[in-house]
Amino acid sequence: MSAKTNDRVGHWRFSFRAWRGQRPFWAGLLTILGAGPIAYFPYAHVSRSGLTLAEATPAAVPSLFISALLVALGLSMWFQAGVRVFVGVGAIVLTMASLVLPAVSNLVTFLVAHLFGLIGGALAVAWTTSASVAAPGSQPAETPDGDDGGGSQSLTSRSSTVASTNTQ
Repeated sequence: MSAKTNDRVGHWRFSFRAWRGQRPFWAGLLTILGAGPIAYFPYAHVSRSGLTLAEATPAAVPSLFISALLVALGLSMWFQAGVRVFVGVGAIVLTMASLVLPAVSNLVTFLVAHLFGLIGGALAVAWTTSASVAAPGSQPAETPDGDDGGGSQSLTSRSSTVASTNTQ
């Protein structure tokens, strides 16, 4: 490889790493990966000893709907990081809803799809940017009312402050 190619690849990797750090990337990836088995296994044709078993029934239609929504939620985690809590809860609810579908309820789907979907949704709910996490040993920022939010006031002084504002 030439130096110019290495620079382009290095720049691409750095740009992707920066993009990935600004959103719940792994949550979206796990959610999208969890949608695959939910859509695939109800329509899979299993062949054993010349006998083909096909489970393409009307009961499998909701699994396509749920998997399409999980893919959309996973992409939303990547491209709309501001709605990560709503999308994460939606991914958890849809993954749990797919548990009751008769076409999806088998061991492989449970182990792969449900764990990926649940972990992806939980990661999306718990994700935060590195800028919003306070560094160890740093002081909390003050709010406009003078309270630092860190519990520097005692309980009695807070209750007396509330009592004095209620009596006015």
